[in-house]
Amino acid sequence: MREMVLVGFLQAQNCTTLASAWRHPDARSDFTTAAYYQKIGQVLEAGKFQIGFFDDRLAMPDIYGGNPADVVANGVRVVKMDPVVTLMAMGLGTKYLGIGSTASTTYYEPFDVARRFQTVDHMLGGRAAWNVVTSVNDGEAQNMGRDVHMDHDLRYDRADEFMEIVHGCWDGWEADALVVDKQSGLFAHPEKVHRMEYRGKFLKSSGTFTVPRSPQGHPVVIQAGGSTRGKAFAARWGETMFVGYPDFETARRDYAAMKSSIGALGRDPSKVTINTIAYPVVAETRAEAEDKWALIDSLYKEVDGLSLLSEALNYDFKKKGMDEAFSDEEIEGMSGMQAMRDRVVEKTGRNPTVRDFLEITRRGRPREAIIGSGKDIADRLEKWFTEGACDGYVIAGTHTPGTFEDFVKFVIPELQRRGLSPKEYKGATLRENLGLEIPDVGSWKL
Repeated sequence: MREMVLVGFLQAQNCTTLASAWRHPDARSDFTTAAYYQKIGQVLEAGKFQIGFFDDRLAMPDIYGGNPADVVANGVRVVKMDPVVTLMAMGLGTKYLGIGSTASTTYYEPFDVARRFQTVDHMLGGRAAWNVVTSVNDGEAQNMGRDVHMDHDLRYDRADEFMEIVHGCWDGWEADALVVDKQSGLFAHPEKVHRMEYRGKFLKSSGTFTVPRSPQGHPVVIQAGGSTRGKAFAARWGETMFVGYPDFETARRDYAAMKSSIGALGRDPSKVTINTIAYPVVAETRAEAEDKWALIDSLYKEVDGLSLLSEALNYDFKKKGMDEAFSDEEIEGMSGMQAMRDRVVEKTGRNPTVRDFLEITRRGRPREAIIGSGKDIADRLEKWFTEGACDGYVIAGTHTPGTFEDFVKFVIPELQRRGLSPKEYKGATLRENLGLEIPDVGSWKL
């Protein structure tokens, strides 16, 4: 029977995807310690989640107001530690949980990313994943020594070349290249270790990769592109995808369209899982869950939403009055998450205001939070899963580790009783637990 993919959405910082999470009275404050991430990983593993996933940005969300004062004072996602290091801390405290981290194709080098993630995959016995992003704003560009962020579609064109180099590196060693035979003196078969020569429009790489194939071949590739160009990139490269479907009908439509796009490229759509974000607020009873939600919602501050909108859309929202409409030129100039911008424009049917952006995106607040008992939450998750709207869920925490503890306590047993969630891990590697085969050398080529 088909089972859900469950992903724990994490950040290597002081809060979750909600900037207000650190204000919750039950949120742990030791987010700079290994123990914090290991505890979360152990909770996810107890619930048989397939993946714990670290989102990342390469800058504070300090575009709002042109300086970091507001976001620092209010703790709006300002601590951003290296997610690969926290991934390792979590991985060494767990045994089966797959763990993924974000790394940017715009600001890193392909050989570096290929080597780092392949090494992590070895260290964790084949449980690593790489979330491919192109980054979103000028703050990231400036931290990395650039003046402005690349144009949206252009950075995806560059990312295609980046992916070809990374996969070329991962293909550098055949599965049986490594021998380490002390008696014969043969360390590895030279004919099975291949030099790469790559020259593209944006990138080039020449050399021989330095890390052998890992227990699952190479890390699982995660993608979350939401724009038209981003979706094309995701269909080409993603092995599991993270999306944010706002409602059931949109989910069914977009899910079917993405599966079709994957198939059109000659890839097997059934092997690529599409997982939508979910904000569960769960307790023993619906009434208790509603009380929990009231507390969570009260922690939100307007500065959270405005700062995170500025970060995501690469535009300072402090420049505009709350009910002042954006001009055509201002909308066109929003160079970050264009799918978010386009959704707001479509929903309003006119040039939107700052208030429109806050209300439609609910940036900084749980979007379409699912509130209720374990059965209530399971009913909602089952409907979307069984009626063609998703393959699983990215569970976003309103606070940590409490959200995940509640989900594992109240929802997981209900999903397991229905045969929708695994009671045991299927294997030792992430690919096994996602139902993916070890990729053949060169299988990524169209």
